[in-house]
Amino acid sequence: MSDILVIDDEQDIRELVGDILKDEGHDTRLARNSQEAFAQINRAEPDLIILDIWLKDSEFDGIDILKKTKRDNPNIPVVIISGHGNIEIAVAAVKQGAYDFIEKPFNIDQLLVVVGRALEASELRRENRSLRNSDQENCQMIGESPAFKALKSRLDKIAKTNARVLLTGPAGAGKEIAARYVHAHSLRADGPFVSVNSASISPEQMEPVLFGTETDGIVQPGLLEKAHGGVLFFDEVADMPLETQSRILRVLVEQSFTRVGGHDTVRVDIRFISATTRDLQAEIDAKKFRIELFHRLNVVPVAVPPLADRIEDIALLSNHFVDILNKNQGLARREISAEALKQLQTTPWPGNIRQLRNTLERLLILGPETGPIMPDELPVGGETPAGAEPASKIRPEMMALSLRDARLAFEIDYLTAQIARFKGNISQTAKFVGMERSALHRKLKTLGIAGSFNQN
Repeated sequence: MSDILVIDDEQDIRELVGDILKDEGHDTRLARNSQEAFAQINRAEPDLIILDIWLKDSEFDGIDILKKTKRDNPNIPVVIISGHGNIEIAVAAVKQGAYDFIEKPFNIDQLLVVVGRALEASELRRENRSLRNSDQENCQMIGESPAFKALKSRLDKIAKTNARVLLTGPAGAGKEIAARYVHAHSLRADGPFVSVNSASISPEQMEPVLFGTETDGIVQPGLLEKAHGGVLFFDEVADMPLETQSRILRVLVEQSFTRVGGHDTVRVDIRFISATTRDLQAEIDAKKFRIELFHRLNVVPVAVPPLADRIEDIALLSNHFVDILNKNQGLARREISAEALKQLQTTPWPGNIRQLRNTLERLLILGPETGPIMPDELPVGGETPAGAEPASKIRPEMMALSLRDARLAFEIDYLTAQIARFKGNISQTAKFVGMERSALHRKLKTLGIAGSFNQN
């Protein structure tokens, strides 16, 4: 049961609307001008406001009431009632924050559909706020590396706009976290964040899931309606069927659609953020992705770097995941030893941040509950489970060398790998291996591997 405030200067209309809503099980309150309206809102915040644009004998008209309500009570959805001659004003009101508008004279079914959608969107917003309060991990950006700082700076610039964003990068690099970060720091932060993975939905179910259905008067809202006022995140957008791409293109252009099996136009206000691990230009060339849709989605392209470009962030991420797993799942909060952190930094992570997190979760579940995490608990090469029989770390050809020659061969291999890992940056390499930069220069020259690298 919802609490709905009806504001209209015409007594017969506000009482008619109030009676209709009461018959549907809602509690209703009535106001004929701005003074009564603000008194009702201040007494108790309603779940929904139905508001006429023109109000006689009122200090403020409907547009002024809308502006003040969205300023002071931004979570209350407002549905505008508009006469035929005021459609342009009603459309302008939607742009200023109104949920939707109903043109007079309206029919009961139309009123109930709009009210139902508005209340559902309001409930989704409340759920969304609750989820954000209980799980801050969803949008936390963790890191200090140059690659991370560049990414975060770009996302901060994007967040306050309403521009569409296309996130690219390998699987597990954190594209959805980046999308949630943009949403959480945008003007739509109180609106819903709805995620859809195109690869997980069969082609025949894609349109019902997105657009909803309407059969014999029974409406089943789709994800587009649920995202109204917020963000719709298309993950793996390259897997969207071509037929659905055409309909989504129309939504991007018109911000409206019809449900599957329906005839009514559904208006929405959605920010679209998309992500893909694929080369969309190659998909376009292969006739698998519409070039028009690509240009609509790719307003602001953002490349999310792999974990290999964020080695300096591995220690921060690892400790963060241990804290989160302790808080959310009750797993043991164990410190990560310095030796284990170094091994985490030197381990390849083809699955990127997701693989690192999953590895730590598995380790905390299966490992001891006390004591620091040690290197022998970690997987070899990021894949072998802890506790498995370790493979020999000595190459067969090394066994034929003297200790001096074996040590020399190891230093060459080790330093060559570290320089490549830090992309030739000698300062970062020296810091990681624990040497002064000048001493590392001399060592490289002595070993005969002083190749091209950055002098920073």
